[in-house]
Amino acid sequence: MAEKPPLPFQYTFMAGAIAGVSEILVMYPLDVVKTRVQLQTGTGGPDHYNGMLDCFRKIVRNEGFSRLYRGITAPILMEAPKRATKFAANDKWGKFYRDAFGQVKMTQSLSVLTGASAGATEAFVVVPFELVKIRLQDKTSGGKYNGMIDVVVKTVRNEGILAMYNGLESTLWRHILWNAGYFGCIFQVREWIPKASDKKGQMVNDIVAGSIGGTVGTIVNTPLDVVKSRIQNTIKVPGQVAKYNWAFPAVATVAREEGFAALYKGFLPKVLRLGPGGGILLVVYTGVMDFFRNMRDAQEAAKL
Repeated sequence: MAEKPPLPFQYTFMAGAIAGVSEILVMYPLDVVKTRVQLQTGTGGPDHYNGMLDCFRKIVRNEGFSRLYRGITAPILMEAPKRATKFAANDKWGKFYRDAFGQVKMTQSLSVLTGASAGATEAFVVVPFELVKIRLQDKTSGGKYNGMIDVVVKTVRNEGILAMYNGLESTLWRHILWNAGYFGCIFQVREWIPKASDKKGQMVNDIVAGSIGGTVGTIVNTPLDVVKSRIQNTIKVPGQVAKYNWAFPAVATVAREEGFAALYKGFLPKVLRLGPGGGILLVVYTGVMDFFRNMRDAQEAAKL
């Protein structure tokens, strides 16, 4: 029996978008906490965060519960194209590399390469949204803006249109590393665990594979995420060289001034979001793609 043709691009794109929005609605407060912890550079003081739970407590007590969803408009608008691009690009790059290397099936090394390429593609989509999100989430700069559009207007007016792409290089590295770890681990975990015999078992397998992939991706890319947050939160001043500018020099600066552990600031809320979040992404994406395939099969059967 001939193998069924793959679903068209628009279905892959739509499934990725639905998966992304589902994940962000559940996990966004952890992203706010992660950004707050990453941006703080001092020690001590009543407003200093002594970890994830302390950050949660102080945000809710001092700023209100709604502050945990501050800036969510930009991520919601970003999440659909971002996750859609991630999965659609991973699918297209996978086919490209299989053809280029003469492989009939995906391999571990091709999964890593495909994920890295998908991450680089995704990065170009997300940079402006990430910049808006970071500036709204930061406690010190958040008061300067009245919302997402105000961030864009003031950034372009004061720093120029290209400022919306501040942090592009560090964002590229962050997404390349995360997606390489994520998709590479998903492939390997699926090879290790027993094949599912029903949909419930498949969902469990996807949660396990996606959560492990999200955790490994987070371990690998957190230092680049820390410096990306700082680069994008830096207001560009003409004639002045920013302290945080390029990704790996910024990594060296943080490690030298604050210690290696500072490169993993915000790691706990980040891994709690992107570990389970990676599982949510994979489960929803797989489920939506299965729904589209069943819909196509039903349409084809109706024509007979």
